[in-house]
Amino acid sequence: MTGADYLLPFRTKLRSMRTESFGADPAGARMERIRRSPHFVDGVFQNPVGARTRPSGSTVEFAKIYFHKEQRVRRTPAGNVPVHATTLADLALPPATGLRLTWMGHSSVLAEIDGRRILFDPVWGERCSPFPFAGPKRLHPTPLSLAALGPVDVVVISHDHYDHLDLPTIRALARTDTVFAVPLGVGAHLERWGVPTGRMHELDWNETATVAGISLTATPARHFCGRGLRNQQHALWASWAVKGPEHRVYHSGDTGYFPGFRDIGAEHGPFDVTMIQIGAYSEYWPDIHMTPDEGMRAHLDLQGGRPHGVLLPIHWGTFNLAPHAWAEPGEWTKDAGEEAGQTVAFPRPGEPFEPAGKLPTEPWWRAVSQPITTPWRRPKVTDAPSVHREEVDLAGER
Repeated sequence: MTGADYLLPFRTKLRSMRTESFGADPAGARMERIRRSPHFVDGVFQNPVGARTRPSGSTVEFAKIYFHKEQRVRRTPAGNVPVHATTLADLALPPATGLRLTWMGHSSVLAEIDGRRILFDPVWGERCSPFPFAGPKRLHPTPLSLAALGPVDVVVISHDHYDHLDLPTIRALARTDTVFAVPLGVGAHLERWGVPTGRMHELDWNETATVAGISLTATPARHFCGRGLRNQQHALWASWAVKGPEHRVYHSGDTGYFPGFRDIGAEHGPFDVTMIQIGAYSEYWPDIHMTPDEGMRAHLDLQGGRPHGVLLPIHWGTFNLAPHAWAEPGEWTKDAGEEAGQTVAFPRPGEPFEPAGKLPTEPWWRAVSQPITTPWRRPKVTDAPSVHREEVDLAGER
């Protein structure tokens, strides 16, 4: 290091050490546009409803829970996750009803809508981390390779966290001619990774882009952004309302519950299917992720306050990101759907389904789940005394 190096601002030195995985900060005309956004106040993007973006409570207590050996066992499957075996062959046929969804795991979903193919939050990497040797590792393989997936009309990104915006995946897609729709500021990452600005639609909340006859609207969400230790909040996060000539779908991205779901539904719904985040929740970050109960409430809000369409649970089953049991989001969402009278699809990773056709509803996770507690279950009122089961042996219920 030379003497001149010591004169460089510390921030500049930090930026020079950042690997490509960290992405890039918005600058120039992009940053000027960010400053003009009505949602950018006091130098940062603001949530529609106040939200704590840092974990609450004791860090020590959280660490004890998260790293406790017995707790870690609960957060992983007891066997191989049953990935759908015929994804490639199934996708070779067009959807009979004009709308088909294929959950690839976590928040990655291929939506085939009215003759177009939309890929939400594609993550094909082994770890959701800036480093190939550390960070949450995939709990099941991808159902098929990106190359086998075939042409995609639009790639939609909800925000820039590693489990939603994956460098190797974006680089592979950048070599195709697909178009990208991303929240305002996220384009800086894509541009650094080789996506031409001419193939990007970078949207603020409530802005719409039309691609191949499909309208894509960035709608509000309650979350945050950032890919490094120094989080400037200069990239927006979003949910997405997508409308074709005949069908409408919604992807929540990551979000805490907030009343704005009703407004989104009134403006863009009702939806044939909603893809709702129901995993990686915790009492340590209650404002930025939803529990399955909150996810069900969000779906109903989006549908005008009544059961309608199909709910596809996302953001669970693929990465270990929270203290809850691995199978808990699926089991809890199943209970919430039955209680609300709402249809819920439970596909295995890679299992295509059509919301207007036969739905996958089997609780497939039970075959490979550790026993989980069910504190959300309320005892039913009957003439006979009820028994509250704190433990459910999922394998024994098969």
